[in-house]
Amino acid sequence: MSATQENTDESKEELDAKARQGETVVPGGTGGKSLDAQERLAEGRSKGGQRRKEQMGEEGYKEMGRKGGLSSTDRSGGERAEEEGRN
Repeated sequence: MSATQENTDESKEELDAKARQGETVVPGGTGGKSLDAQERLAEGRSKGGQRRKEQMGEEGYKEMGRKGGLSSTDRSGGERAEEEGRN
């Protein structure tokens, strides 16, 4: 085993230990209870976003993001955008 491979294995073990303690170690892996689970969650979330973008088209996907950023507990983003004239 090379020194580089040994370091990689060790760092994966460290990341897995952190993930098992509840720390997010992979961007988009929030909620995963292990390094492997976080990697799979992140990949699935990325694919889900790409799929929605394909289904809605570029403009629809951007609109969904704009309105989502305007949502609050009492009103949806669409309602707030309409009230503020941001359609």
